[in-house]
Amino acid sequence: MQSKALKPEEYFIEDEPYYQSIGDEIAIFEAAYNQSLPVLLKGPTGCGKTRFMEHMAWRLKRPLITVSCHDDLTASDLVGRFLISGGETVWVDGPLARSVRNGAICYLDEIVEARKDTTVVIHPLADDRRVLPMEKVGEIIEATAEFCLAISYNPGYQSVMKDLKQSTRQRFVALEFDYPDAALESEIIVKETGIDAATANLLVKFAHMTRDLKGSGLDEGASTRLLVHAAKLIHEGISPVVACETAISQAITDDADMMVAMHELSSSLF
Repeated sequence: MQSKALKPEEYFIEDEPYYQSIGDEIAIFEAAYNQSLPVLLKGPTGCGKTRFMEHMAWRLKRPLITVSCHDDLTASDLVGRFLISGGETVWVDGPLARSVRNGAICYLDEIVEARKDTTVVIHPLADDRRVLPMEKVGEIIEATAEFCLAISYNPGYQSVMKDLKQSTRQRFVALEFDYPDAALESEIIVKETGIDAATANLLVKFAHMTRDLKGSGLDEGASTRLLVHAAKLIHEGISPVVACETAISQAITDDADMMVAMHELSSSLF
């Protein structure tokens, strides 16, 4: 059986990732980590959940293994599988097993996108047992105190088919994320991109206009991540109206009428 030791350059975050706290989420995460409690992050896309996890991994000085969940992700993808190597059949740990063995933070991003069997696998790790059964090799890995399991999802995309069951939810300490208030969001954009505060303020105002359209033509408004993308384009000399169209409007909708409406909004601001 093969397991993979973590290399610092692969999974340790050496430089502090910029993260601006919007509440007491840092203190709560640290308390949960110290008590070996799993953590659930919920909030809209692009609001800073992944950056928060990177910041906490740096803060706690633990390696971070992130798995971006998708429709084809199975329990075997997380735990591990037998592979042919050099004419021999060998067992290779998946990211979840590597995290447990090495006392890493394992972050399963958008967990509801994965197949249902993945949540069954994490249940023994997310309660008092803190073990990972490896049925295919007849092994049970016990998590050390350093191991931490964190998952995230966007409640706005919930459906009957993609919902987080209560049997899973009630194993976790939940942290709710949202977009920062206008002043803080502007500060984040300036810090991330180096554009001037006045332009950042206008971008945030444009974002709030798009967020007001959620449910009235848009599935989601502009995220903080998209604002940063637009600001970076502006920093490189792209006009603000064009930056808003390519980095924000085109990213959140394909509807021609909605595109025209958002173009008019950005033109009125810039």
